[in-house]
Amino acid sequence: METEAYIALGSNLGNRELNLLRAVAEVGRVPDCRVTALSSFYETSPVGNVNQDLFCNAVLRISTRLDARSLLTRLLRIENETFKRVRTVHQGPRSMDLDLLLYGDSVINEEDLVVPHPRLAERRFVLQPLCEIAPDLLHPLIGKSMCEILAALKSDESVVKLLREELV
Repeated sequence: METEAYIALGSNLGNRELNLLRAVAEVGRVPDCRVTALSSFYETSPVGNVNQDLFCNAVLRISTRLDARSLLTRLLRIENETFKRVRTVHQGPRSMDLDLLLYGDSVINEEDLVVPHPRLAERRFVLQPLCEIAPDLLHPLIGKSMCEILAALKSDESVVKLLREELV
């Protein structure tokens, strides 16, 4: 049985757009995963107190036969092996960040796997591209659509600017 999953992509080192495209290709090569939608690319402000360059972010929808843990393991492998991600500074610069946002309507709360992503409803840079490809998708804990959650976000200073129209 296939499950629809949503993955956030982010990069602020090197060629950010090329990094996102490479990540989409790598996810598409994972056995039992099929890319079904990709949002536009957005230039966004970094989160946290680390002085760093702007990010390029997008959201990817896949259809997968992998369970959530196996999918997360594959995403971490792509970060580490393809993009040589080294986690030295919390919320620091990175060539690729792949976050499992949603896995069907599952709610998982384990030590190293939390779905839906615990900060999904707070992050404009994730909600905006997610609303582009799945505006009516319901958050399994909050019970509201992603666009309702985005509309309810408080105004802030974060930059979320359309960088490139959808490519898929």
